[in-house]
Amino acid sequence: MQSLNLNSLIKKTNYHRPLIFNGVLWVLAFTILLFVFSKGKAPIKVDYIYTSVFIILLAIPVSINFYIYIPKLLKQEKYGLYIVSFVINLLIFALLGAMFLNHILDTLFPSYFFISYLSKPNIILVFIIFLIATTLLKLAEDWFYFNTNENKILRLKNQQIETQLSTLRAQINPHFLFNSLNVIYALALEKKEGVTNAIVQLSDILRYVIYDSDTERVSIKDEISLLKNYIAFHNHRVEIPNTTHFEINIVEEHFKIYPMLLLPLLENSYKHGVVAGQTKTPIKIMLYQNGNQFKFNISNANLNTKNQLEEKYSGVGIENLKNNLNLVYPNQHQFEVNETKDTFEVTLIINEA
Repeated sequence: MQSLNLNSLIKKTNYHRPLIFNGVLWVLAFTILLFVFSKGKAPIKVDYIYTSVFIILLAIPVSINFYIYIPKLLKQEKYGLYIVSFVINLLIFALLGAMFLNHILDTLFPSYFFISYLSKPNIILVFIIFLIATTLLKLAEDWFYFNTNENKILRLKNQQIETQLSTLRAQINPHFLFNSLNVIYALALEKKEGVTNAIVQLSDILRYVIYDSDTERVSIKDEISLLKNYIAFHNHRVEIPNTTHFEINIVEEHFKIYPMLLLPLLENSYKHGVVAGQTKTPIKIMLYQNGNQFKFNISNANLNTKNQLEEKYSGVGIENLKNNLNLVYPNQHQFEVNETKDTFEVTLIINEA
């Protein structure tokens, strides 16, 4: 089963737009400064020139901060070095602006007379305010981009998990139906009276498997009922009493677990541990629940009942169960299989946080 390439999907919907961010930032900065320099009046040509040159001088330290200091120092958690670099960057360009702004304007535009828009201390103050404000805006923009991407990744991961679980369920149901129809077929061949009851029981089981289990969680009570129905169903094909010992020790019958976790294990025990006329060792099931801990242990005789068809589909239920556990209970479960010449035992423990 191939997983979704989350990185490629994120790139297709990249919310990080540096050109848009910088475009909006500098248009807004130009508008504000133009309003300040023209003192709220209708701006004239000289106001546009002064504001443009001022913006260019501001853009140099801001760009250095955006694309060198923030990614290489601040985001690398080198906070002390970032503060020192930020202050040096600010002081150098603020002092240069205060000292040479008017000289630059007079040199580039000798035909224009530039009144003193700002005093040198005020120029330094504007640089300080602007660098601090743009830093905060940049960090806010990066934070928005990061959280948007994180949310996107979480949604895609959830969709991926749901897709995988749906696929696994789609594999479980036909596998279960195939084995169950084999039971009905065997009963029909032998013309046993219980075939009608077996069909009704199979209908109840399939209703749960297909419809009732189509949810995120089911109560342990419902899963126990499913197991009991399945045991009763299989008793039709095995003329040996007490083929299964079922010990239940639960504190809360409404304890929730992921559906269809236990049936593949019981199904596997019947397939390989119960044969009419041969079974001497019963299937033993122990189900325990207390608080957030759930334990399921099942053992059966290892009769090595295999044929060509079973070889092809062997382990489908168990493999699906392992995949489900890794998806639904990551780092919250233990799954152990112990096989000897005579016995086969599986233990499943779930510890939900």
